[in-house]
Amino acid sequence: MEDEGREEMAQWLREASRGDQEAWRHIIEEVSPKVFGLLRSRCKDPELAEELTQSTFATIAEKLTSYVEQGHFESWVFRIAINRLRDEMRRRGRHATPVSHETMASLDLAGGESGGYRTIEDADRRRLEAALAGLSAPDREIIDLRFIAGLSFAQIAALLEEPIGTLLARHHRALAKLRVAIERMTKGVQ
Repeated sequence: MEDEGREEMAQWLREASRGDQEAWRHIIEEVSPKVFGLLRSRCKDPELAEELTQSTFATIAEKLTSYVEQGHFESWVFRIAINRLRDEMRRRGRHATPVSHETMASLDLAGGESGGYRTIEDADRRRLEAALAGLSAPDREIIDLRFIAGLSFAQIAALLEEPIGTLLARHHRALAKLRVAIERMTKGVQ
């Protein structure tokens, strides 16, 4: 989040903690699509993702008066959301599943000039899904947090409580693994 965006978010947080409904609406509009996107990518169930997103924001609303903004609000929100998802998956006795087809159709791991979104061909989408499915859980997590949730490396570092250098290295390795897997699949097809 840019400095201007951080200041605006900090202002909304102060106002929302005092009961300002308009500020709360701004917070939800700014953050909830990212939370929903991450949860949906992890559980592959839009209804569950919506339910968990609402639960996450209910928790935030309860705790907002005691929250002190130090530039880590989104990391705090995502920690709550991921914990809600883990609890639910544990409760259901299953694990989160890979990104949905709809999400994959708009995911641009290259971070191109298209703003991060573009449409990809079905064959490319299938290769990307297969490559993502082959990643370890920690590699998949960093890809999802970066490209689905849209978190910065600083936010991911705060969320996962890891040094930013470690996350940058993990991110680089995860992308390299994806690239190699996709190249292998592409060569196998041709």
